[in-house]
Amino acid sequence: MRRKASLVLLAFAVFFTALSPLMRWYAFPRLAKIPPSQYQTMVLEARPATLIDYGTMKAKKVPKVSIVETLKGNVAASDRVEKTAGRDVVVWDMLTYVADPQGKMVSQIPERYLFDAHSQEPVHATGEMVDGDTVRRDGIEFKWPFLTEKRDYAYFDAQTRASAPIHYRGTRTFHGLEVYYFEQSIPWTKVPLPKKMPVKGITPESVEKMGTTRWYTTKRMFWVDPVTGAPVNGEEIHKEELRGGQLLPGGGKVTAFAGDVKMRPDFVTSTVALVKSQRTLVLLLTSYLPWGFLVVAAVLLALGLRLEARSRRPRNDGDDHEAAPVPESGPGAPGIVSGSP
Repeated sequence: MRRKASLVLLAFAVFFTALSPLMRWYAFPRLAKIPPSQYQTMVLEARPATLIDYGTMKAKKVPKVSIVETLKGNVAASDRVEKTAGRDVVVWDMLTYVADPQGKMVSQIPERYLFDAHSQEPVHATGEMVDGDTVRRDGIEFKWPFLTEKRDYAYFDAQTRASAPIHYRGTRTFHGLEVYYFEQSIPWTKVPLPKKMPVKGITPESVEKMGTTRWYTTKRMFWVDPVTGAPVNGEEIHKEELRGGQLLPGGGKVTAFAGDVKMRPDFVTSTVALVKSQRTLVLLLTSYLPWGFLVVAAVLLALGLRLEARSRRPRNDGDDHEAAPVPESGPGAPGIVSGSP
């Protein structure tokens, strides 16, 4: 009986030992993915900021500029792309809405971003765009891969419509989380004007006809949770200029927008709380369950070997045979002849 029990325990030990790497290297890459129906709103602010007055074409100081980023998963578009891509695809429709202190629109730029739900690699399909312009992304945008590495990545910049390296700058602690800090610097680059301008009669086409161009530079910073790959904080030291043309004769230039853009504190708090809950699920697949299965396998192996050793131990005959009965004495006792010889 002990031998059968030891064999069962040893079989389960082998099972859990095999299950550990399968959970980490087979199940995790297939189960961990971004849901296609995600919806999220983020508010960033620059306090104070510099903003152009299109009436006078001069820059002025304002107490704040608000940037509202809305992200909505497009499930129908994801389903269409998946049929031809042959893999799980997420389609994000995003809108970046910039508002002045009175809440009036300064600019708004829509985007459509398609990427692999598991690896976060970009997927190229019809509809990939920034502000109506067809683009072909390389590298990541908004979201780092699960289990982010301590290395540089290619990060897509929506203003320049191109990717550039974003550099790993070390590990830091942010709101109790160990995060990776990344930086990207975009030098002064000529970029398109937003399709939708805040003043009637001023369009990108009319501005371009007058020979005026828009230029942009930024220093982009992210604090990224390495487990989920989700940024828990973001900041940009951002500057835009209009240069030359008939709007600015004599080769002049004017600041269109400048400010240190940061996530609003309440959105930082809610983002950290969300990431903390999601990282538990990722750690369950990558760490807790694989290591837990190995511990269970070790315990079962030890118990199985102990039972096997006990079943093979030599047995004492005195333990397995009862003592012979002592014959009764006296007349009539079986097998005894009474009387003298």
